[in-house]
Amino acid sequence: MSYTNNYTPSSERTVPKSELYGPEPYDINFAFPLHPETLDALRVKLVPFVPRVHAETYWENVKDHRDTLYRYYPRFCHTLDEWLEWHELLFRRNPYEILLAVIDKTRPDPAHADWGGSLAGLVGLINTSAKNLQMEPGWIMVFPAFQHTHVAKEMIAVSLNYILQLPTESPPGLGFRRAQWVANSLNVPSFKLAERMGFKREGTLRHAVVIPVENGAYGKKGRAGDAYPGLSSRDSAFLSLCWDDWENGEKEKVQALLA
Repeated sequence: MSYTNNYTPSSERTVPKSELYGPEPYDINFAFPLHPETLDALRVKLVPFVPRVHAETYWENVKDHRDTLYRYYPRFCHTLDEWLEWHELLFRRNPYEILLAVIDKTRPDPAHADWGGSLAGLVGLINTSAKNLQMEPGWIMVFPAFQHTHVAKEMIAVSLNYILQLPTESPPGLGFRRAQWVANSLNVPSFKLAERMGFKREGTLRHAVVIPVENGAYGKKGRAGDAYPGLSSRDSAFLSLCWDDWENGEKEKVQALLA
């Protein structure tokens, strides 16, 4: 039997500097309806992250705290341009993922009065499968000034409403069957927050993600002689909140947080 293998590795994707902030007007390029009325709650609202609008404020809140804010991430960005390239490639050019800016409506920002509050963090809607009706709130970040407040719980509550509510309900959602949560298994605050929001622990995938050298202390030693010498990998804890959990009591608990 004869065969050939004509595979050639694709070149690394890059974004020209002129495209880091996306097109103008900005195209979120998202495959699903956003339902602004669902994403806007009493004290927080989620809106598409638009680099020309939000990026500078994001970086001002992050640049001096990257060691702590990025420590459990499988990505570490050193500059705003590096982060913008990551956002453009991972989110805007992928119609099944979107990054949302979290606005804390209880804290006005005089410099951005049109926001209706202050930029408090980010939450992505990622790892979406329309075929399997699942979506994950991920790449979650709450800026230091907004930690240990209502922001974290309520941004997740709004995300869950959006993912799990049926399109015919009020407020409307996507009507998916599964909301997933994935966290570095060492990130106890993350999966404890998920459990408080009704997610159920499903298990741990060992050595699931190779992590950057900056975050090596938050992973497990890699294997000598493999493709990534010197890089650690992390175990990932998986949790879920599914439609039957939602319809059997979790919906009321989550929505009570937003009342």
